[in-house]
Amino acid sequence: MSHLPGNIDTVDTVDMVALSLVPIRWWPSVSERLRAGDTPGTIVDRLLAERSPEEPDKPAALRSQASAALARAAERGLTPILWSDAVYPPALAAIVDPPPVLWLRGSVDALERPAVAIVGSRAASPYGLAVGERLAADLAARGVVIVSGLARGVDSAAHRGALATGCTVAVLGSGADVIYPREHEALARDVALHGAILSELVPGTPPLPQFFPQRNRIISGLARAVVVIEAGEKSGSLITARCALEQGRDVLAVPGNVLTGRNRGAHSLLRDGAKIVESADDILEELGMPGQTVGRPTPRLDPVLACFVPGESSDLDAIAERSGLSTARLLPRLFELELQGWVRRVGGGRFVRVDRSC
Repeated sequence: MSHLPGNIDTVDTVDMVALSLVPIRWWPSVSERLRAGDTPGTIVDRLLAERSPEEPDKPAALRSQASAALARAAERGLTPILWSDAVYPPALAAIVDPPPVLWLRGSVDALERPAVAIVGSRAASPYGLAVGERLAADLAARGVVIVSGLARGVDSAAHRGALATGCTVAVLGSGADVIYPREHEALARDVALHGAILSELVPGTPPLPQFFPQRNRIISGLARAVVVIEAGEKSGSLITARCALEQGRDVLAVPGNVLTGRNRGAHSLLRDGAKIVESADDILEELGMPGQTVGRPTPRLDPVLACFVPGESSDLDAIAERSGLSTARLLPRLFELELQGWVRRVGGGRFVRVDRSC
């Protein structure tokens, strides 16, 4: 169940938020222990005893900061989504270092549909802006959620394109109540109204430089594929592409002008095997979604459905082992089955088969 403002100050919620306040280099250990079934409170106490034994008061201090963050979230209309919540995106829950908490402003429904990330240069050319906006609009019109980072350039073009025909999610490198850059406050309001603003950082966190590369793994982790437009050789978009590859996501790139340096990063991806994107159809074809996927009947003997034990939930690793599919190929099928009502998400990135009569 999602934790809503006004009813969020439970022990587990406070402890999970406290886990989000430990150094991010500890997060792989946090997720490993959560998957093993340890309670958030146990992890807080044991992790700090192991790694900060010289600070015996640290657990209490973190819990105090967590309670303050929850209070600010309630004041600002933000919803904390815990890793253990059924609405926590399973694709993101499956990465090595998922955020223990996502802070959401907007609709949680935006997290429940197939998503594609579109990222690129902050100093994009008119061509790059037009391509980003067009691709986003065409994909959103087909029911795909567009994920990006609300930055100047390609990111904002992608959000605007998606808003024209559908839904978009913005992942921030600051608290979800701190909009950066400031000139995108109106755009952020529209995103929250027709989609969602997300951050792994507690409310009130300023947009510090180290947070932006860190948040890129969330952009790719939410998506089934990452599309790169006009990325230079040292572009932050290449960090997102690298995260996507590490997470088993597809990486695609739009070719551009060879006479400027703003396309060298994207062209490097193409040389390394990224699929060329000229239209939304290229992306949908790569994802195995040529046209609408929602509403198609699914046979009861579907091989992925057959991997579920009746009445029991299964995590991605278990389903992948039974089906013989990689996680990258399994996730799109699970999303499709969920949209068609054959599979339902439960807490901790797990899925359960829904019994339906013929």
